[in-house]
Amino acid sequence: MFRLHPYVKKVVFNTSGGDLIHFDERGSVAAHFSVLNFIILPNKTMKKLQVGHFAEGPDGLQFLRTNTAIHWDPRFTQMPSSVCTPSCLPGYRKVPQEGQQRCCYNCVPCAEGEISNQTDMENCMKCPDDHWSNEIRVACIPRPVVFLSYGDGLAVCIFVFSLIFCFLAAVVLVIFITHKDTAIVKANNRNLSFILLLSLVFSFLCPLLFIGRPTKMSCLLRQVTFGNIFTLAVSSILAKTVTVLLAFNTINPNTNNSPLRKYSSTSFLFIGTSGQSGICVFWLVFSPPFPEYNTQVEVGKVILQCNEGSVAAFYTVIGYMGTLSMISFVVAFLARNLPDAFNEAQYITFSMLVFCSVWVSFIPAYLSTKGKYMVAVEVFSILASSAGLLSCIFIPKCYIILIRPELNTKTGVMARKCFPKN
Repeated sequence: MFRLHPYVKKVVFNTSGGDLIHFDERGSVAAHFSVLNFIILPNKTMKKLQVGHFAEGPDGLQFLRTNTAIHWDPRFTQMPSSVCTPSCLPGYRKVPQEGQQRCCYNCVPCAEGEISNQTDMENCMKCPDDHWSNEIRVACIPRPVVFLSYGDGLAVCIFVFSLIFCFLAAVVLVIFITHKDTAIVKANNRNLSFILLLSLVFSFLCPLLFIGRPTKMSCLLRQVTFGNIFTLAVSSILAKTVTVLLAFNTINPNTNNSPLRKYSSTSFLFIGTSGQSGICVFWLVFSPPFPEYNTQVEVGKVILQCNEGSVAAFYTVIGYMGTLSMISFVVAFLARNLPDAFNEAQYITFSMLVFCSVWVSFIPAYLSTKGKYMVAVEVFSILASSAGLLSCIFIPKCYIILIRPELNTKTGVMARKCFPKN
């Protein structure tokens, strides 16, 4: 048992060889070891050459070497590696092996959206929000911006069908205007028929607002235009159905309904459209739609879409329209057994059944899709419901006007069961 003499604590001195030696406060000497390379010369003598050394550093014992000074045996074609694994290439990061030395690690590919552009990087770098990593994870590239463009095959189909149905609705409108004084057109308020056909013409054009690059103006106009035009169409149908009921005194046979008949169509039309317009004004003032870039929907892509602003306002518009549709369906169903000559309630009942079915199925389909396919679902619902109204209400009348004109007279109309069924 011995004690270290105090004179060796915190002492620094140079040896005769020029090496610096120092003792710390505990009397410990910093480790320092020379690395020697023994060389066998052609004359069979041995020579030793210092090619490196171990020295105590801030991170512990470190090995410092001079590769150019080392003489390797001719059997070595390259310098031997002192690591467990080869270097990690760009696109990978080093992950230390648990329980192994620091030189032992695995090379793990960078995750999507991250890159490494140097060898043996310990961490990958995250790409900016508007960029994404390329396939080999060595560079960030701009994300492609996706929206329902006019060059998209789906958009082309929507565009073509919209124009075809719009043309058909316009043709039916021209037919009704040309034959406005005939019995079949005058029945059930021809002015409401003109308003309904005109609203259908514009409803078939609504999908065009959903195609193309979303802008601030297009996002503002999309849902508001669609909601008001469809509300006008459904309000026209409701007014036509109520007119049928009033015409045959089915509400109260003992009451004079002449003033009510005179103003009912206008009042129903005004009340129905003004309610929807009020909702849309409130929507645009307090939480209007706006274009946004969404990077969360599809991997590696930026979805340019219209944010509805207020989801509650959007579904209120749809709900208001659906409520009017259900009322129209119920009223038309009650009036389905009135005289066939003046009664289109049967056609309206079926058309509103189709209309309501489309929009009831729209909500789950809309919620289950993302990106441009959400737009496609809504556009399909617009086209399908509008086509249902056009075909169910007006095609039978066009058949009589164009194919069976002999039935389109007062006499022909009276011959088609002009009296209520028993």
